[in-house]
Amino acid sequence: MDPLTLETAALSADGRALNILDQTLLPGEVRYLSLTETDEIVEAIRALRVRGAPAIGVAAAYGLYLAALGLETEDRDEFLSSLREAADTLNASRPTAVNLSWALARMLGAAEGHRALPVAELKALLRREADAIREEDIAISRAIGRFGLGLLRPGDGILTHCNAGTLATAKYGTALAPIYAALEAGWTDLRVYCDETRPLLQGARLTAFELQSAGVDTTLICDNMASATMAKGKVDIVLVGCDRVCANGDFANKIGTSGVAILARHYGIPFYVCAPSSTIDMGLARGEEIPIEERPPEEVTELWYAHRMAPEGVKVDNPAFDVTDHTLVTGFITEKGIAYPPFDKAFRAFGF
Repeated sequence: MDPLTLETAALSADGRALNILDQTLLPGEVRYLSLTETDEIVEAIRALRVRGAPAIGVAAAYGLYLAALGLETEDRDEFLSSLREAADTLNASRPTAVNLSWALARMLGAAEGHRALPVAELKALLRREADAIREEDIAISRAIGRFGLGLLRPGDGILTHCNAGTLATAKYGTALAPIYAALEAGWTDLRVYCDETRPLLQGARLTAFELQSAGVDTTLICDNMASATMAKGKVDIVLVGCDRVCANGDFANKIGTSGVAILARHYGIPFYVCAPSSTIDMGLARGEEIPIEERPPEEVTELWYAHRMAPEGVKVDNPAFDVTDHTLVTGFITEKGIAYPPFDKAFRAFGF
Protein backbone atom coordinates (compact mmCIF):
# COMPACT_ATOMS: atom_id res chain seq x y z
CA MET A 1 0.00 0.00 0.00
CA ASP A 2 1.23 3.48 -0.86
CA PRO A 3 0.91 5.53 2.36
CA LEU A 4 0.62 8.73 0.33
CA THR A 5 -2.83 7.58 -0.79
CA LEU A 6 -4.12 7.83 2.78
CA GLU A 7 -6.20 10.93 3.52
CA THR A 8 -5.67 12.14 7.08
CA ALA A 9 -8.23 14.96 7.02
CA ALA A 10 -10.28 15.97 3.99
CA LEU A 11 -13.74 17.19 3.16
CA SER A 12 -16.21 14.60 1.91
CA ALA A 13 -17.27 14.56 -1.75
CA ASP A 14 -20.57 16.29 -0.92
CA GLY A 15 -18.77 18.91 1.17
CA ARG A 16 -20.85 18.25 4.28
CA ALA A 17 -18.55 16.12 6.47
CA LEU A 18 -14.92 15.85 7.53
CA ASN A 19 -13.42 12.48 6.66
CA ILE A 20 -10.51 11.49 8.89
CA LEU A 21 -8.37 8.38 9.10
CA ASP A 22 -8.75 7.04 12.65
CA GLN A 23 -5.10 6.77 13.63
CA THR A 24 -5.87 5.14 16.97
CA LEU A 25 -6.59 1.92 15.03
CA LEU A 26 -3.36 1.81 13.01
CA PRO A 27 -1.54 -0.27 11.96
CA GLY A 28 -4.08 -3.05 12.46
CA GLU A 29 -7.05 -1.40 10.77
CA VAL A 30 -7.52 1.37 8.22
CA ARG A 31 -10.86 2.99 8.99
CA TYR A 32 -12.25 6.39 8.07
CA LEU A 33 -14.67 8.40 10.19
CA SER A 34 -17.19 10.86 8.78
CA LEU A 35 -17.66 13.77 11.19
CA THR A 36 -20.15 16.61 10.93
CA GLU A 37 -20.51 18.12 14.41
CA THR A 38 -18.02 20.38 16.20
CA ASP A 39 -18.08 18.17 19.30
CA GLU A 40 -17.20 15.12 17.18
CA ILE A 41 -14.22 16.91 15.67
CA VAL A 42 -13.05 18.11 19.08
CA GLU A 43 -13.21 14.53 20.37
CA ALA A 44 -11.28 13.29 17.34
CA ILE A 45 -8.50 15.82 17.97
CA ARG A 46 -8.34 15.17 21.72
CA ALA A 47 -8.38 11.39 21.29
CA LEU A 48 -5.64 11.59 18.62
CA ARG A 49 -7.84 10.08 15.94
CA VAL A 50 -6.42 12.91 13.87
CA ARG A 51 -2.99 14.06 15.04
CA GLY A 52 0.16 15.82 13.95
CA ALA A 53 0.31 19.60 14.10
CA PRO A 54 -0.36 20.32 10.40
CA ALA A 55 -3.15 17.71 10.13
CA ILE A 56 -4.79 19.15 13.25
CA GLY A 57 -4.76 22.57 11.60
CA VAL A 58 -6.41 21.19 8.45
CA ALA A 59 -9.03 19.32 10.51
CA ALA A 60 -9.80 22.44 12.55
CA ALA A 61 -10.19 24.56 9.42
CA TYR A 62 -12.70 22.14 7.93
CA GLY A 63 -14.34 21.79 11.33
CA LEU A 64 -14.97 25.53 11.47
CA TYR A 65 -16.33 25.50 7.93
CA LEU A 66 -18.76 22.73 8.86
CA ALA A 67 -19.81 24.69 11.94
CA ALA A 68 -20.51 27.65 9.66
CA LEU A 69 -22.45 25.44 7.28
CA GLY A 70 -24.76 24.43 10.12
CA LEU A 71 -25.58 28.00 11.21
CA GLU A 72 -29.12 28.87 10.16
CA THR A 73 -29.09 32.65 10.22
CA GLU A 74 -28.81 35.37 7.62
CA ASP A 75 -27.72 37.96 10.19
CA ARG A 76 -24.00 38.56 9.61
CA ASP A 77 -23.23 39.68 13.18
CA GLU A 78 -25.01 36.68 14.65
CA PHE A 79 -23.23 34.41 12.17
CA LEU A 80 -19.78 35.77 13.04
CA SER A 81 -20.47 35.61 16.76
CA SER A 82 -21.48 31.95 16.52
CA LEU A 83 -18.46 31.27 14.32
CA ARG A 84 -16.14 32.69 16.99
CA GLU A 85 -17.77 30.48 19.61
CA ALA A 86 -17.21 27.39 17.45
CA ALA A 87 -13.57 28.44 16.93
CA ASP A 88 -13.07 28.77 20.69
CA THR A 89 -14.48 25.28 21.20
CA LEU A 90 -12.19 23.78 18.58
CA ASN A 91 -9.18 25.72 19.84
CA ALA A 92 -9.55 24.26 23.34
CA SER A 93 -9.17 20.68 22.08
CA ARG A 94 -5.33 20.66 22.37
CA PRO A 95 -3.09 23.44 23.72
CA THR A 96 0.44 22.88 22.41
CA ALA A 97 0.35 22.67 18.60
CA VAL A 98 0.19 26.24 17.31
CA ASN A 99 -1.21 25.08 13.94
CA LEU A 100 -4.59 24.64 15.61
CA SER A 101 -4.95 28.27 16.70
CA TRP A 102 -3.18 29.48 13.54
CA ALA A 103 -5.67 27.76 11.21
CA LEU A 104 -8.68 28.93 13.21
CA ALA A 105 -7.37 32.51 13.33
CA ARG A 106 -6.84 32.42 9.59
CA MET A 107 -10.37 31.16 8.99
CA LEU A 108 -11.88 33.80 11.30
CA GLY A 109 -9.75 36.50 9.70
CA ALA A 110 -11.06 35.56 6.26
CA ALA A 111 -14.66 35.84 7.45
CA GLU A 112 -14.13 39.03 9.44
CA GLY A 113 -12.31 40.61 6.52
CA HIS A 114 -15.34 40.07 4.30
CA ARG A 115 -18.08 40.66 6.84
CA ALA A 116 -20.07 42.77 4.38
CA LEU A 117 -20.79 39.69 2.27
CA PRO A 118 -24.08 37.80 2.63
CA VAL A 119 -23.89 34.78 4.96
CA ALA A 120 -24.14 32.31 2.07
CA GLU A 121 -21.09 33.89 0.44
CA LEU A 122 -19.20 33.88 3.76
CA LYS A 123 -19.80 30.15 4.00
CA ALA A 124 -18.45 29.62 0.48
CA LEU A 125 -15.44 31.78 1.33
CA LEU A 126 -14.70 29.66 4.42
CA ARG A 127 -14.81 26.51 2.27
CA ARG A 128 -12.26 28.01 -0.10
CA GLU A 129 -10.03 29.10 2.79
CA ALA A 130 -10.05 25.63 4.36
CA ASP A 131 -9.25 24.07 0.98
CA ALA A 132 -6.38 26.54 0.60
CA ILE A 133 -4.96 25.63 4.01
CA ARG A 134 -4.95 21.97 3.02
CA GLU A 135 -3.39 22.53 -0.41
CA GLU A 136 -0.76 24.86 1.04
CA ASP A 137 0.13 22.23 3.63
CA ILE A 138 0.82 19.72 0.85
CA ALA A 139 2.98 22.25 -1.02
CA ILE A 140 4.86 23.14 2.18
CA SER A 141 5.59 19.49 2.91
CA ARG A 142 6.91 19.00 -0.61
CA ALA A 143 9.20 22.02 -0.23
CA ILE A 144 10.51 20.77 3.12
CA GLY A 145 11.18 17.45 1.43
CA ARG A 146 13.22 19.10 -1.31
CA PHE A 147 15.33 21.14 1.10
CA GLY A 148 15.79 18.18 3.42
CA LEU A 149 16.88 15.91 0.60
CA GLY A 150 19.86 18.18 0.08
CA LEU A 151 21.11 17.20 3.55
CA LEU A 152 20.98 13.45 2.87
CA ARG A 153 23.41 11.11 1.16
CA PRO A 154 22.62 7.72 -0.35
CA GLY A 155 22.92 5.04 2.30
CA ASP A 156 22.40 7.39 5.24
CA GLY A 157 20.96 6.15 8.50
CA ILE A 158 18.18 8.43 9.76
CA LEU A 159 16.70 8.47 13.26
CA THR A 160 13.14 9.70 13.73
CA HIS A 161 10.99 10.27 16.81
CA CYS A 162 7.19 10.17 16.94
CA ASN A 163 5.40 10.45 13.58
CA ALA A 164 5.86 13.45 11.31
CA GLY A 165 4.95 11.78 8.04
CA THR A 166 1.96 11.82 5.74
CA LEU A 167 -0.21 10.72 8.68
CA ALA A 168 0.65 13.96 10.52
CA THR A 169 -0.08 16.31 7.61
CA ALA A 170 -2.33 16.62 4.59
CA LYS A 171 0.29 14.65 2.62
CA TYR A 172 4.06 13.87 2.59
CA GLY A 173 4.78 15.00 6.12
CA THR A 174 7.53 17.13 7.59
CA ALA A 175 10.31 14.98 9.07
CA LEU A 176 9.54 12.14 6.65
CA ALA A 177 9.15 14.42 3.63
CA PRO A 178 12.89 14.24 2.75
CA ILE A 179 12.63 10.44 2.78
CA TYR A 180 9.64 10.51 0.42
CA ALA A 181 11.56 12.98 -1.76
CA ALA A 182 14.49 10.52 -1.82
CA LEU A 183 12.16 7.72 -2.91
CA GLU A 184 10.78 9.88 -5.71
CA ALA A 185 14.37 10.58 -6.77
CA GLY A 186 15.03 6.85 -7.04
CA TRP A 187 17.03 6.37 -3.85
CA THR A 188 16.55 2.88 -2.45
CA ASP A 189 19.24 2.54 0.20
CA LEU A 190 18.27 4.91 3.01
CA ARG A 191 17.94 3.28 6.43
CA VAL A 192 15.49 4.64 8.98
CA TYR A 193 15.45 3.92 12.71
CA CYS A 194 12.08 4.67 14.30
CA ASP A 195 11.91 5.42 18.01
CA GLU A 196 8.77 3.65 19.26
CA THR A 197 7.79 6.88 21.11
CA ARG A 198 6.20 5.92 24.39
CA PRO A 199 3.56 6.09 25.68
CA LEU A 200 1.38 6.44 22.56
CA LEU A 201 3.74 4.52 20.24
CA GLN A 202 3.45 6.84 17.27
CA GLY A 203 6.82 5.63 16.01
CA ALA A 204 5.93 1.96 16.33
CA ARG A 205 2.35 2.18 15.07
CA LEU A 206 2.54 5.00 12.54
CA THR A 207 6.04 5.83 11.31
CA ALA A 208 7.09 2.19 10.99
CA PHE A 209 3.76 1.49 9.24
CA GLU A 210 4.23 4.37 6.80
CA LEU A 211 7.83 3.72 5.90
CA GLN A 212 7.59 -0.05 5.66
CA SER A 213 4.53 0.36 3.41
CA ALA A 214 6.55 2.73 1.23
CA GLY A 215 9.35 0.19 0.86
CA VAL A 216 11.91 1.96 3.06
CA ASP A 217 14.48 -0.07 5.02
CA THR A 218 12.87 0.47 8.43
CA THR A 219 14.04 -0.63 11.88
CA LEU A 220 11.94 -0.09 14.98
CA ILE A 221 13.80 0.59 18.23
CA CYS A 222 12.66 1.25 21.78
CA ASP A 223 13.16 4.83 22.88
CA ASN A 224 15.92 3.80 25.29
CA MET A 225 17.86 2.14 22.44
CA ALA A 226 18.62 5.42 20.66
CA SER A 227 21.94 5.95 22.44
CA ALA A 228 23.18 2.43 21.67
CA THR A 229 22.09 2.80 18.02
CA MET A 230 23.98 6.09 17.71
CA ALA A 231 27.05 4.69 19.48
CA LYS A 232 27.28 1.93 16.87
CA GLY A 233 27.55 4.54 14.11
CA LYS A 234 24.23 3.60 12.54
CA VAL A 235 22.76 7.12 12.63
CA ASP A 236 24.05 9.85 10.29
CA ILE A 237 21.31 12.43 10.84
CA VAL A 238 18.27 12.99 13.07
CA LEU A 239 15.07 14.37 11.54
CA VAL A 240 12.14 15.32 13.78
CA GLY A 241 8.98 17.37 13.45
CA CYS A 242 7.65 20.01 15.81
CA ASP A 243 4.44 21.37 17.23
CA ARG A 244 5.55 24.88 18.14
CA VAL A 245 8.79 26.80 17.57
CA CYS A 246 9.71 29.92 19.53
CA ALA A 247 11.50 32.94 18.11
CA ASN A 248 14.83 31.85 19.60
CA GLY A 249 14.56 28.29 18.21
CA ASP A 250 13.42 26.49 21.35
CA PHE A 251 10.72 24.08 20.19
CA ALA A 252 8.11 21.67 21.52
CA ASN A 253 7.73 18.20 20.06
CA LYS A 254 6.57 14.81 21.26
CA ILE A 255 7.91 13.83 24.67
CA GLY A 256 11.39 12.37 24.40
CA THR A 257 12.61 14.66 21.63
CA SER A 258 14.84 16.69 23.93
CA GLY A 259 16.61 13.50 25.02
CA VAL A 260 17.24 12.55 21.39
CA ALA A 261 18.72 16.01 20.78
CA ILE A 262 21.05 15.68 23.77
CA LEU A 263 22.22 12.28 22.54
CA ALA A 264 22.77 13.61 19.02
CA ARG A 265 24.93 16.42 20.39
CA HIS A 266 26.96 13.93 22.44
CA TYR A 267 27.64 11.72 19.41
CA GLY A 268 28.20 14.61 17.00
CA ILE A 269 25.18 13.79 14.84
CA PRO A 270 23.35 16.62 12.98
CA PHE A 271 19.91 17.28 14.48
CA TYR A 272 17.40 18.93 12.16
CA VAL A 273 13.83 20.01 12.86
CA CYS A 274 11.36 20.01 9.97
CA ALA A 275 9.18 23.04 10.63
CA PRO A 276 6.45 24.43 8.39
CA SER A 277 6.00 28.17 8.88
CA SER A 278 2.64 27.55 10.56
CA THR A 279 4.48 25.97 13.54
CA ILE A 280 6.79 28.96 14.06
CA ASP A 281 5.37 31.23 16.74
CA MET A 282 7.34 34.46 16.73
CA GLY A 283 5.08 35.71 19.52
CA LEU A 284 6.83 33.42 22.00
CA ALA A 285 10.38 34.35 22.91
CA ARG A 286 11.54 31.09 24.51
CA GLY A 287 10.51 27.54 25.30
CA GLU A 288 9.25 28.01 28.84
CA GLU A 289 6.37 30.05 27.40
CA ILE A 290 4.97 27.06 25.47
CA PRO A 291 1.92 25.47 27.13
CA ILE A 292 2.50 21.73 27.58
CA GLU A 293 -0.45 19.38 27.36
CA GLU A 294 -0.88 16.83 30.14
CA ARG A 295 -2.39 13.54 28.98
CA PRO A 296 -4.39 10.95 30.99
CA PRO A 297 -2.32 8.63 33.23
CA GLU A 298 -4.02 5.56 31.70
CA GLU A 299 -1.96 6.08 28.54
CA VAL A 300 1.13 5.11 30.55
CA THR A 301 -0.25 2.42 32.83
CA GLU A 302 -2.64 0.40 30.68
CA LEU A 303 -3.48 1.72 27.20
CA TRP A 304 -1.45 -0.77 25.14
CA TYR A 305 -1.43 -3.65 27.61
CA ALA A 306 -3.77 -6.62 27.94
CA HIS A 307 -3.53 -6.09 31.69
CA ARG A 308 -2.56 -3.04 33.72
CA MET A 309 1.25 -2.86 33.97
CA ALA A 310 1.61 -0.53 36.97
CA PRO A 311 0.37 -0.78 40.55
CA GLU A 312 -2.99 0.77 41.29
CA GLY A 313 -2.71 4.21 42.78
CA VAL A 314 0.83 4.97 41.59
CA LYS A 315 1.34 8.60 40.56
CA VAL A 316 1.85 9.16 36.82
CA ASP A 317 3.39 12.13 35.06
CA ASN A 318 2.35 12.19 31.39
CA PRO A 319 3.27 15.38 29.52
CA ALA A 320 2.59 14.99 25.82
CA PHE A 321 5.53 17.18 24.78
CA ASP A 322 8.89 18.42 25.96
CA VAL A 323 10.87 21.48 24.93
CA THR A 324 14.24 21.14 23.21
CA ASP A 325 16.73 23.97 23.73
CA HIS A 326 17.72 25.81 20.56
CA THR A 327 21.40 25.26 21.26
CA LEU A 328 20.91 21.55 20.45
CA VAL A 329 19.40 22.22 17.00
CA THR A 330 21.59 22.15 13.90
CA GLY A 331 18.93 23.77 11.75
CA PHE A 332 15.24 24.13 10.97
CA ILE A 333 14.13 22.85 7.56
CA THR A 334 11.27 25.12 6.46
CA GLU A 335 9.44 25.52 3.18
CA LYS A 336 11.52 28.63 2.49
CA GLY A 337 14.90 27.06 3.16
CA ILE A 338 17.04 25.91 6.07
CA ALA A 339 17.35 28.26 9.03
CA TYR A 340 20.65 28.16 10.91
CA PRO A 341 21.61 29.95 14.15
CA PRO A 342 20.95 32.60 15.25
CA PHE A 343 17.44 31.38 14.62
CA ASP A 344 15.56 34.59 15.42
CA LYS A 345 17.44 36.42 12.66
CA ALA A 346 17.05 33.50 10.26
CA PHE A 347 13.29 33.29 10.87
CA ARG A 348 12.86 37.01 10.31
CA ALA A 349 14.93 36.83 7.12
CA PHE A 350 12.46 34.23 5.84
CA GLY A 351 9.57 36.52 6.75
CA PHE A 352 8.15 34.43 9.60
